[in-house]
Amino acid sequence: MHPRKWWICAVVSVVATISCQRAAAAQAPRYPGVAWDQIPLSQSGWSGQQLDAAQALSRRLGSAAVVVVQQGAIVASWGETDINLLLNSARKSLLSALMGIAVSDGEVQLDDTMARLGIDDVPPSLSQAEQQATVRDLLEARSGIYHPANYETNEMVTRRPARGSHPPGTFWFYNNWDFNALGAIYEHATGTSVFGGFAWQIARPIGMQDFDPASCTYAGGPASRYPAYLFHASARDLARFGLLFLRMGRWGNKQVIPASWVQESTRPYSTTNRRTGYGYLWWTTVPDQPSRVRAPPGTYWAEGNGGQIVFVVPAYDLVVVHLARYQSDRPDQNGVSVSHALELVEAILAARPGR
Repeated sequence: MHPRKWWICAVVSVVATISCQRAAAAQAPRYPGVAWDQIPLSQSGWSGQQLDAAQALSRRLGSAAVVVVQQGAIVASWGETDINLLLNSARKSLLSALMGIAVSDGEVQLDDTMARLGIDDVPPSLSQAEQQATVRDLLEARSGIYHPANYETNEMVTRRPARGSHPPGTFWFYNNWDFNALGAIYEHATGTSVFGGFAWQIARPIGMQDFDPASCTYAGGPASRYPAYLFHASARDLARFGLLFLRMGRWGNKQVIPASWVQESTRPYSTTNRRTGYGYLWWTTVPDQPSRVRAPPGTYWAEGNGGQIVFVVPAYDLVVVHLARYQSDRPDQNGVSVSHALELVEAILAARPGR
């Protein structure tokens, strides 16, 4: 080859390699480092006017913190995003992630029954029929076990079906007995606390900045052997958790939660009386059915009393977190209704690019 032609080919090859590397970098999933990357509003494509309207609504509602993440970086945030707050029932989606790891590690079997696991409760104890409920039934809130539970809302108590009215696996009921028993099953199977397991297996690998297992507590009582596990977390840390699920359980080069579990746990197994679907401790949209919240198919979210929301929209590569201060015995910290929090999420979605 002529020397000049060789030099030209070499230059073209180098330029092509650099272009490919830049294209690959541009397409690679983005993750936060020690702190979150933030995209200036002027470069984000989001509507500043509509985000201002969403923030005004947030102030009227009394939100404590909001974080909006698209394509792995923060596009908007306001409030006390670094303060650990009580999550209420949003805690259940955190346990779902831990259960996925335990199932993958062979420590938990989804088809094990309560009888096989030795799960019973204070009198009136579980019947033989109730003891046939499986771990999978509990994850889907379809256990058919209507024993009193700790840390229940008045609605749970008044709506709870009669004991023995529905065989395991046949009827969806949002049931804290199921969720609290799952916490005990996880701890017995793994030999670690729910909070310690979350700290070591999820919070540390994804770089949560504020999570402290010592700030989490159990809520027990005479109603049941199984306490509720009360998580406290910050909005910016929950945005990492939402991004972890958005990235199919992967964080950088580490598979933190099995991708198969992310898919399995966030698909609907029931259509609920709240115009949503329900997966394994996650709320979901339901294909071809009106939804409680206007969002594309495949959307799912964690939801807690007081407006604690982690909203994941794979179709938009988007996570929205909303938290409010909640303390049941403090009238000035009674949170935001879930319906109002979801209304705020819709207002935020309306500001996105390509709306």
